[in-house]
Amino acid sequence: MYAGATAGATALLLAGCDDDDNNSNDPNLIDVGSGDTGILNYAYALEQLEAAFYTQVLTGGYYTSANTNAAEKQIFLDIALHEKIHADFFKTALGNNAIQGLTPDFSAINFGDRASVLNYAKAFEDLGVAAYNGAGRYIEDPKNLVLAGKIVSVEARHAALIRDLISLNTFVGDDVVDFSLTSATARQEKSKTPAQVLESANLYLAPGSKLSANSFK
Repeated sequence: MYAGATAGATALLLAGCDDDDNNSNDPNLIDVGSGDTGILNYAYALEQLEAAFYTQVLTGGYYTSANTNAAEKQIFLDIALHEKIHADFFKTALGNNAIQGLTPDFSAINFGDRASVLNYAKAFEDLGVAAYNGAGRYIEDPKNLVLAGKIVSVEARHAALIRDLISLNTFVGDDVVDFSLTSATARQEKSKTPAQVLESANLYLAPGSKLSANSFK
């Protein structure tokens, strides 16, 4: 698994991207907030999006067919459960500080086509890993950093497994891991800033559910 033993907490400590000033002050966007609460809301938003995607995968389209490979469907059932647990955890942890429940817009996704589902699953999982990796530098409470490290390791395993379903033994690529470093132990998963992540995530959120992270530049 390309997550590796060190990709949990240590990758979160590395900021692989430059500061980004593209966050919007659009009042129509839901801002995740500031400090650790803002980061937890940021994670909660992404987990909501992933959980909604896998719910759709399992309730309509290719993976509801009787001809679907049973083992492959079980993989999606397991991943869907993980994502719901993550989303429910953040909602409970945030309490009254949680952002609203988000409404997805998956109209661009063909859920009846296996390749479409797998490629979007890969995109969502890769985005989640890059988001956690990039968010580590903003976390103040060490307990929250450890928590994020544990969750990103799960997300990375999802990403690796989806890649392997797309093409056997291709669980990692240079689009997500920097192979330019000569030492295998020094290689780290690439990260993205909140602004970069939300630019992608907002493509799959309905109006009124699109997000900003103005406190995290």
